[in-house]
Amino acid sequence: MDFCFYLITDRHATAGGKGIEYVLDRAFEAGVRGVLLREKDLPERELLDLARRVRELTRLHGVRFLVSGLVDIALAVDADGVHIGGTSLPAPAAKRLIGDDRYLAVSTHSLAEARAAQDAGADFITFGPVYSTPSKAKYGPPVGLDALREACRELSIPVFALGGINPDNAADALAAGAYGVAAISAVIGAPDPALAVRNFIDTMRGYKLGRVV
Repeated sequence: MDFCFYLITDRHATAGGKGIEYVLDRAFEAGVRGVLLREKDLPERELLDLARRVRELTRLHGVRFLVSGLVDIALAVDADGVHIGGTSLPAPAAKRLIGDDRYLAVSTHSLAEARAAQDAGADFITFGPVYSTPSKAKYGPPVGLDALREACRELSIPVFALGGINPDNAADALAAGAYGVAAISAVIGAPDPALAVRNFIDTMRGYKLGRVV
C-alpha cells in the first residue's frame, strides 16, 4: 500500500455548491493519494463519464483511484482497483476479473465480515462505522474503537477506519491499530477541502506512522 488516507466521494455533500471535480483537485493538491469514486445513484453512462474525468485528475496528481462496486467501469477507465460491498460481486469473482495488479477493497461492518473479506482475497478493507455519522447510519450503531482494535489485531491486511473520522479523532483510530483512515464528509463537505486534508495529514504524521500518508 502506498497510501493510508483514503478519500471517498459524495458529490451531494460538497459545501457551497462546489463541483466534485473541483473538490477532488483541491484535495489531491493538498496530499490525498488514494480515492474511491462512490456515486451509487448515478446512471452507469454518467458514472463512466465522471470516472474518466476523475481518472485524468488522479493521473495528473499521482493518486490511486478505485471505483465502487462496478468492475466493468473500473476496468474501462483503467482504475487502480475496485471497492465492493454487500450488494456487489462476490470478492473472489471480482478479484478474478480485475487481476492481481489491481486493488480489491471490501467494506466491512463487523469482525466476521472483516475475516470473510480477508479470506476471500481482499487487499484491504474499510471497517466501521467507528463513530456515529449520517452517511453510515443504515449500517447500524457505531462499532467503536474496541471493535476496530480487535479487527486490526486479527487481520493481516490493511484496515482503514471509516465512519465519523475527522482530524480530531484520526489518531485514536491509528492507536487502535488501523493502517489508515477513510473520510467522506470531513473533506468533501469542508468549506476548504485542501485545509481539511492538510489537517488530516498533519495529525497522521504527528502520530509517526513511519509510512506514506
